[in-house]
Amino acid sequence: MIQNPVLRVVSKLIIPLILLFALYVQFHGDYGPGGGFQAGVLFASGFILYAMVFGTRAVHKVAPLWIWRPLVATGLFLFIGVGFVSLLFGKPYLDYDALAQEPLVGQHIGVFLVELGIGITVAAVMIVIFLAFAGRNQ
Repeated sequence: MIQNPVLRVVSKLIIPLILLFALYVQFHGDYGPGGGFQAGVLFASGFILYAMVFGTRAVHKVAPLWIWRPLVATGLFLFIGVGFVSLLFGKPYLDYDALAQEPLVGQHIGVFLVELGIGITVAAVMIVIFLAFAGRNQ
């Protein structure tokens, strides 16, 4: 935990911007550069910065570990679920055309859901790993 008041104030100002930019990268990823992995890393970096400045106890108060562990599996199941839905419609695994009547709409929905699953998983895994190494008593 850092006691420098300047770093604490700047962190309080910049962390919401990091999280907002992560959401932008996540939801803009199918139209331009970015996507699930980049957004997940950015989102996790906001929480890791929060933990480094305010301590891991503060992170456990904001978002306890019991929230992050199921999110690891949730993102993975979202990714796998999109593939199995296409199999249920008789298409190849992860064939997004099966997700809607129009192939272009199906592609958009499929890419969005897969990237969302990747983003959730990457962010949750990075935060869980960081908290495992950082400990709970800081």
